[in-house]
Amino acid sequence: MKRLVLVGGGHAHLSVLRALAQKKTPGVEVTLVTPSTHQNYSGMLPGWMAGHYVQAQCRIDLLSLAQTARVHMAVDRIAGIDADQHCVRLPDGRRLEYDLLSLDIGSEIDLSWLEMAGNKLLPVKPLDDFFVAWPKILACAREQPGYRLVVVGGGAAGVELALAARYAFSRANIQGRVELVVSESGLLAGHAAGVQGRIKHFLARAGVFVHRQRAVGVEEGVMLSDGTLLPADCVIAATGARAPLLLKFSKLMLDENGYIAVNGFHRSLSHPNVFAAGDVCARQDVAMVRSGVHAVRAGPVLAANLLATLMGTPLVTYQPRQRSLYLLACGPQYGVASWGGFSAEGKWIWRWKDRIDRRFIQRFSAP
Repeated sequence: MKRLVLVGGGHAHLSVLRALAQKKTPGVEVTLVTPSTHQNYSGMLPGWMAGHYVQAQCRIDLLSLAQTARVHMAVDRIAGIDADQHCVRLPDGRRLEYDLLSLDIGSEIDLSWLEMAGNKLLPVKPLDDFFVAWPKILACAREQPGYRLVVVGGGAAGVELALAARYAFSRANIQGRVELVVSESGLLAGHAAGVQGRIKHFLARAGVFVHRQRAVGVEEGVMLSDGTLLPADCVIAATGARAPLLLKFSKLMLDENGYIAVNGFHRSLSHPNVFAAGDVCARQDVAMVRSGVHAVRAGPVLAANLLATLMGTPLVTYQPRQRSLYLLACGPQYGVASWGGFSAEGKWIWRWKDRIDRRFIQRFSAP
């Protein structure tokens, strides 16, 4: 009996579970280790914050998927990986041995500059914790006139969260202030100037105050690099990603930033019985930005390669597209599209994004 262990219930492993459900794998025992029986879909988080969805519309039932695929599910986090010993460790000390391992656990939020904000600090990851915390923030803001929310992060996540929070405050008649802190690299670095301009104007119209400086967490909120104090009742961290710290001791080959080094098959360069997809890994043959788009698109390739490895058939390469489409939610049912040098905005962008997101949830929902 061969043992396949899937660690993480991320976007790529959804495709693996679906493939396992569609194709019988006799002689293979599959275990999924993930901290929750559901995957909260990050693409719909801003819409949920803004009040356009209820949580049940934004999550995928991993337990049902696993049962349909005849996969045993262990609801837990892993505490470590020993690739030389072919095992993963659970927090209670148990070891799960594998013949084939696949990792889709994502990255972590880099909080190194913000930790001193203490209990005011709310990282956007893990999503499960954020879904629990946000309704409590709204409740506090309703009861506390002049509530101040600071979002740190100038990427797509920071922009969408700030606009979603501002819209949620407006809907609830909350007299609060929302501020967005971006680094010196600016708003939406890497996107076209047209996209940046559209978002800048929308932030201004929405009443989100933008600060283009580095922020450091302090007891009162955050301190900007020019010494300005931004008092905050809550600091949402949507800052840069970092590799999961447990990878340091995994004995897997890592890149210079601590991510698992993989080839075009998304196979570890040091351990051929280990595969990885999503933000936990780094391709060494091509340059790829960290985006959920690639985790979704690499999923079917990862599934095919895991099955091919088990059956001894040829592997296939994931070819990332040169450009990715980004549909940014702007709080109300309005969006901005970014694709290379192209940009557009309007309610139709929101409807387009809404259809894509709902279709994604439906694709992995049990019949």
